[in-house]
Amino acid sequence: MTEGSDAYPYRFERTSGVDRLRERFSDLAAGAETGATASIAGRLRTVRTHGKLAFADLEDASGRIQLFASQDVLGEDAMEEFGRLSVGDVVGAEGEVVTTRRGELSLKVATVTVLAPCLRSMPEKWHGMTEVESRYRQRYLDLLVNPAAREVVTGRAAANAAARRLLEERGFIEVETPILHPLAGGAVARPFQTHHNALDMDLYLRIAPELYLKRLLIGGLERVYELNRSFRNEGVSSRHNPEYTMLEAYEAYADYHDTMSLVEDLVRTIADAVTGSLQPTTAGRTIDLEGTFRRITMFEAVEEASGIDLRPAWDDLDDDRLWAAAAELRVAVHPAWGRGKVVAEIFESCAEKALLQPTFVAGFPVEVSPLAKGHRSIEGFTEHADLVIGGVEMCPCYSELNDPAEQRRRFEQQAQARAQGDEEATLPDEDFLEALSYGMPPAGGFGLGIDRLLTLLLGAPSIREVILFPTLRPPQMPSGGQVTK
Repeated sequence: MTEGSDAYPYRFERTSGVDRLRERFSDLAAGAETGATASIAGRLRTVRTHGKLAFADLEDASGRIQLFASQDVLGEDAMEEFGRLSVGDVVGAEGEVVTTRRGELSLKVATVTVLAPCLRSMPEKWHGMTEVESRYRQRYLDLLVNPAAREVVTGRAAANAAARRLLEERGFIEVETPILHPLAGGAVARPFQTHHNALDMDLYLRIAPELYLKRLLIGGLERVYELNRSFRNEGVSSRHNPEYTMLEAYEAYADYHDTMSLVEDLVRTIADAVTGSLQPTTAGRTIDLEGTFRRITMFEAVEEASGIDLRPAWDDLDDDRLWAAAAELRVAVHPAWGRGKVVAEIFESCAEKALLQPTFVAGFPVEVSPLAKGHRSIEGFTEHADLVIGGVEMCPCYSELNDPAEQRRRFEQQAQARAQGDEEATLPDEDFLEALSYGMPPAGGFGLGIDRLLTLLLGAPSIREVILFPTLRPPQMPSGGQVTK
């Protein structure tokens, strides 16, 4: 150690990571001296002093190694300074690579430099951070003490890379579209609103990139995707966070059957990349992603879950029977809702959670799916399928609506719903309607919720586990340890 050195140096020259040292010197006998020197850096996990000897465990991003300090090498003053190091300090160390008499690979330090002192108490060694709220608020500490938290980071990176590889192999181009929208469109959701001072106009954080990606299809790009951040001003729960990651893609000259097949391949590819298995376990239940995913109608899903067949009431335009079924199933309905919204609410309330194995629920009412083509065989429904796994909706797939007159009519219906108090209804987008008038080829599209899929694959109890910095209520009182030095 160098006396009077700055506690916050500008840089430190490393010659190796811990993993490279362990790989290079994996076969050393106990008590070996190599004559090879190395310079490493990382965070101290333990510090133990024993008179004229001292030991510390240093951890970098690749692993952990022991620092071995001897007064014979360092001298009395530097040895005392080594003993004043604290758990959590970020240090750089240089010395000879050796093994102790017990065979522990170590760095026999010649110099140690404090790069950033830890001024607060680190979480307790064995128990880590177990209070869930603290783990989310202080994710940096969670990452330091909980290996599972770091696995989430690497899992997300693997998922993103695998998705990109598959899509690019199939001719899709990755694009970037605006996050600030003049109108909130592309999904049925409540947006965040802001104001741009220089332009003196209201803008919305995007709830989906859909309408911009479709503009690219009109422009002649036939396969496009965006791994995007989107935002919805809605509730927070184990399945919902106000900002989230979605993979959205569109393919010209395809329909939702083609899209469902593509999504199957994507889910399997991501699962294999993240877990190495096509049979992940969540909440003690095994999910089988290996075979072809099941495809059923919304009516079939409701009948399987409740024993009630809604199709006759739908076909006979018998709204009283639909409302009676909702009451029997204890599904609360709003008086202003149309029949399609009621059927969708019944499905989401009583049938969706019963779909454990991967299932495409093919067909959603027009009222809740204003951007999908009409269904070819079910009047009043659209070619919109939701992939449900583990009782959670993962991905909508559409045969995309490309008729500008029909799209205008759908937007007008949404405007009426908004006027009646539905804050999630889609706003009419005249610019998009103008783009559609130039002709958009038939297309299939999807929006895969990456956060929800990772929650399932990693067996996490909440979406907050897989989002590094989830949105939380303001803390009731200051958190964190006390200054210790």
